[in-house]
Formats: sequence, structure tokens, C-alpha cells
Amino acid sequence: MQMPLRQHRQDQREHIATVMQVAEAGLAADAARKHDQIIRASWSRCVHEHRLDPTRMQEAVILPSHQLREHQDRIEDFLHIARHGLETLYQQVAGLGYCVLLTDARGVTVDFIGDLQLDASLRKAGLYLGADWSEQHAGTCGVGTCISTGESLTVHLDDHFDATHIPLTCTTAPVYDAQGKLNAVLDISQLSSAQPKASQHLALQLVRTYAQHIEDASFLHSHRHAWILRLSAAPAFLDVNPDYLLALDDAGRVIGHNRRAQLLLEAQWKQAGVGSVIGLPFERLFNATLAELGRYTLPRANDQRAITLSGSGRVLFMLASPPPRREHGLSAAAPQPQAGSERRIPKPLAALSGGDPALDRQIERAAKLVNSPVSVLLTGETGSGKEYFAKALHQASERRGRPFVAVNCAAIPETLIESELFGHLPGSFSGAGPKAKKGLIQEADGGTLFLDEIGDMPRDLQARLLRVLAEREVLPIGATRPTPVNIRVIAATHCDLEALVRERRFRDDLYYRLNGAHIVLPPLRERRDLAWLIQRMLGECAKAAGRSEAPRLSSEASERLHAHAWPGNLRELRNVIDFACAVCGEDSIALGDLPDGMAATEPAVARAATAPVDPAAGADPVARLREALQASGGNVSAAARRLGISRMTLYRRLRQAGLAAPPRGGDPPAD
Repeated sequence: MQMPLRQHRQDQREHIATVMQVAEAGLAADAARKHDQIIRASWSRCVHEHRLDPTRMQEAVILPSHQLREHQDRIEDFLHIARHGLETLYQQVAGLGYCVLLTDARGVTVDFIGDLQLDASLRKAGLYLGADWSEQHAGTCGVGTCISTGESLTVHLDDHFDATHIPLTCTTAPVYDAQGKLNAVLDISQLSSAQPKASQHLALQLVRTYAQHIEDASFLHSHRHAWILRLSAAPAFLDVNPDYLLALDDAGRVIGHNRRAQLLLEAQWKQAGVGSVIGLPFERLFNATLAELGRYTLPRANDQRAITLSGSGRVLFMLASPPPRREHGLSAAAPQPQAGSERRIPKPLAALSGGDPALDRQIERAAKLVNSPVSVLLTGETGSGKEYFAKALHQASERRGRPFVAVNCAAIPETLIESELFGHLPGSFSGAGPKAKKGLIQEADGGTLFLDEIGDMPRDLQARLLRVLAEREVLPIGATRPTPVNIRVIAATHCDLEALVRERRFRDDLYYRLNGAHIVLPPLRERRDLAWLIQRMLGECAKAAGRSEAPRLSSEASERLHAHAWPGNLRELRNVIDFACAVCGEDSIALGDLPDGMAATEPAVARAATAPVDPAAGADPVARLREALQASGGNVSAAARRLGISRMTLYRRLRQAGLAAPPRGGDPPAD
């Protein structure tokens, strides 16, 4: 065990000596000859421009969560678009030991997918969310040097400037915005590699391809209200994978392009002294008039869509797409968002908050996702309103009016959950009826599938659910052909899914697929709009009872409600309000009208101690199960309430942990 450590330290010393030779002798240093020009130039920048010390051994810089959030907020819309590309790329490379990172233009990792079993090692190496990989801080590295050069590259082992990073191999590609500015960097990295740098050639091509996919998707989203010109050198690929993308305004001037189009056209116009193609008219770029653009929108064979570049005469093939809901002409005005205008919060989402800052922030994020295909993961304590939030997200989207199907993964018996979710053909298993049954996933076709308590889904079914999410098709039990489904997936849990992944109780690939956007709902004890919630529930209760006015709260009752810790969150508050409305007089609710348990409520300062215990949150979930049962005197219902889970989930976790369930006695049977 000592020899590898000594060898590693020797490698570090030799690497530091090589870098110092470059710093002293310049790019001609003999010791650096095995490194290519890009690496040697980066080393020189690190020493002479960034003033980095080659002898330093700096651990990875991980930004605190509030600073990371600032970086993510700056490009939040782009992150939602890029997420699918990251997930798909990870599926291609995960089995080879890679993790996938996306950084912003400053080098801060704003999205990350990796093997959570290696969580500690990845974090220590800086292959983690929030890591700062700018060249100014980390020295020569995949991300930082990609930002400095604007080029795709691999920084392999001792290519790195900092000796701490020499076990790593990092392959990166830049992602540009529609104006030609660097927007992000896509990176795949390994903790170690025994292969030479040439082994990363295919990895480099793969990263370039997915960076281009992300860039083009972001371009099309940014210019969805403009004319889009798709161009390709090969007519057969014009529809499926165009090489060049341009966006035109109503006057026919270029307002955006992808990186390949930018490089092509700027090379064409370099001799004419044109630095940027933004603002150039269509007629100046192509040997065609603006009036002829309409014929490239008409149905015709792609090989009949030829157009030539002015100046060079190079032949390309073009497909022109007008903005949505517009005629094939450039005169009609497209609806454009007002510059600097605030995004309106849809009414169903706005109705969830009475002004709580933490919840309002989550609602603002959700408002950007109402019509996005990105999967949403809702987390929060039991009773914090996850299903209400999911329904509001559905009602705010274009899928409103279509099915909203809620599935409680903890409430369906484990023996039935497969047939309930996926459906079955007649007689396909013992107990199946003579008629085919459509599963809940198919019932949600066209609408939203809400998977509550997703952390309790049996692991063997997680692979089948992953296929549904990836392929958008479902295979009923007994069927041989899958059925396509068009669903938006929202999942919810009170568990720490990352902890479940580390315990191998939840698939990491399914976790990343579900965690496209993470919305965290605050517990009721932390919300600042409790008074608003109470008045709203009083009004709803009065309306249901046919009363003209909601009953008033006495000062004593109001004080008691505000002092309560609310371990059951919104669900508990609803039960208390319903009870008080049922037993109170016509006009007001007195302290004695509250449920018996409210009379001995803890003061507000003690609320944190009464929060439900998450069995997945600690280092030893088995010990938490034992503690909950012991604290509740063996009463399963009380233990489940203490843990914030259902009784069925508690029984299931006891079986998984190999613990015997206590005799039920007077405890009601699990439903």
C-alpha cells in the first residue's frame, strides 16, 4: 500500500519540476516536449498571467450553495434545456467510469451527473456540483483551458497544471449562445486512467456532438419566434441534423446563429472586413432575394432546396421555417416578449402562496417549467403540499384538461404495483382478470403522471419505469409490443434520494432522469404566510358547510395556532381547521374548539425538535427505524407518524432491514 503512495508523490514532484521548467525556460523547455502546444501555452498563462505557483497543491474549490445558486440562476432557462443532453450523454459513458459536468462561462459547475457511490471521491477531486474549474483558480484543466481557448480538448493526467489533478482525465467542448459568445462548457471526466491520451479521442468526439446538440436546442428555443433557416451540405441530413442554423428578423436580417454557421459565414466575409454576421441581410449572404425565401418553406424534395453563398458560390441546401402562427411572409409581426418584462406567474401556482419568500422562489422557478418536457422532482416533509404543487403545475401548463394521474408508490401493495402502473393483458399472470387492464401510466397519456413517494418504489420496477421515461412507451404485462405514451412526469418524496442511491436502494440513472428540476417545499413551521393559510382554509371550510361567512378566530386560538410546531404540516393544519369549524359556534372559534392535542402545544421555538424524522437522512436508517419503534412503544402507526411515512412503507422498510415487525395488537392493520 505504501509503494503506490510513494510513487504518486514522486510523480507529483516530477510534474512540478516540469511545469517550473516551462515557467522559467518558456515553451521551448525540453521537459515539456511531450505535451502539446495548447497545454504548454496554458501552463505559461497559469504562471505569467494568473500568477499561480507550480508548487502549490490546492484542493478543489467547491462554492457554497448560495453562491452556486447565483451561478445557476443566471442561466436557469439554458440549464433546463441542457439537462436532457447531459442525461443522454451520461447513459453513453457511465459504464466507462465517467461523470458528466456542465459549467457556466466562468468555469463553475452548475450541473453534474455521476456515480453517487463515488460521491466522496468525486467531491474531493472537484468532479462535483459547485466546483470552480476556471483556469485562474484550478490552473490548466479541461474546463478552464476550454474557456481560455474556446476549443474542444482533452486534458489528460499530467497535462494538468496543479499536481493534485494529475490522476484525472477531462474531455471538454464549448457551448456557444446564439450571438457567438461562450455560454457553457460540457465535460466528461474520470477519476483515473491507465490509458494514453489517444484513448480519449472517441470521448472527445462524443462530447463535441452533445455540446452541439445542446447548443442547437438552446438556439431554437431562444429564437422560436423568429424565422429559422436550417442549412446543410448534404440534403439527406437537412431535416434530421442540419449543420448550420440562422435566425432572421422580420426585415430579413440575421439575429442569431449556431457556432458552425458563425464560423462558416465569418470565414466567407473575413476578406471583406466583416467581423460579425449579426445584422447582415439575407440577400448579402445568399444568392437569392428575400422574396424567394417563401419557396424554401414549401413541401419539396430536399435535393431541390439548393442555395449558394454569395462570394464563394458554395452550394448548401436550406429549409426555412416561419414563426408559429404566422403566414409565409415577413410582414406579419410575431409576438415577442417585452425586453426586461417580468415573467407572469400562472394563477394555479400563484394561489399556493400568501407571500412566503422561500415558497415564492420555488414557484417562480416552477413557472419557467410549466410547458417544459423536463421532469420535476418535488421534495419536502410529509404533508407539505407536494401533490397540491404538482396539480398546480399541471393546471398551469398546456396539458390542463388532460388527465392528472397520481400514483402513491408507497400505498400500492408491492405485489400489485407492476400491474397497476403498466397494465396487463387478459390472463397474463395468476389473478389477472379475463379483460385487459390499462395501467396508470397509460391513463396519464397526454397529461401528467404524478409519482408520489417515489423512494418507496421497489428496485426491480425502477428499471421498467426508467425505460418508460427514456423511450416514452410502456409495455403492459404479457404484451410483446410497447405502447407509446405522451406524459409529463412529476415525482415527489420526503426521502433523501441521494442517500437511497448510495445505499443501493434506488437506481442512480432513474434518480438523474427524475431530477431534471428540483423543487423544495418548505415545512409549514418555516412559512411566513401561516395567517393567510388559516384564513384561506377557514373560507373554504365555511363554503363547504354552506355558511355565508367564515368563522373568526379568537385571539387565544390564533395565538395557539401560530405557536404550534405543525409536524404534520398543511395536512395537519387542514384537519385542525376542519375540526374547529365543525365544533365551533356560528361566529367564532375559541381555544376550546381546537383539537385536544393543541392545548398542550409546544412553543414555536421548539418546533424544529418535533419535525418528522426522515429514516433515509441519517447514516444508519436501521437505527432510526428501531428508535422510532422504541419511542412509540412498538405502536406501528405512531412510529410511522413519527417518521413521516405510511404504515405500509414502514412495514416494507422493516422487511428490507431484516427487522421483525412488532405484534400489531390494537394497531389498525396497514392499508
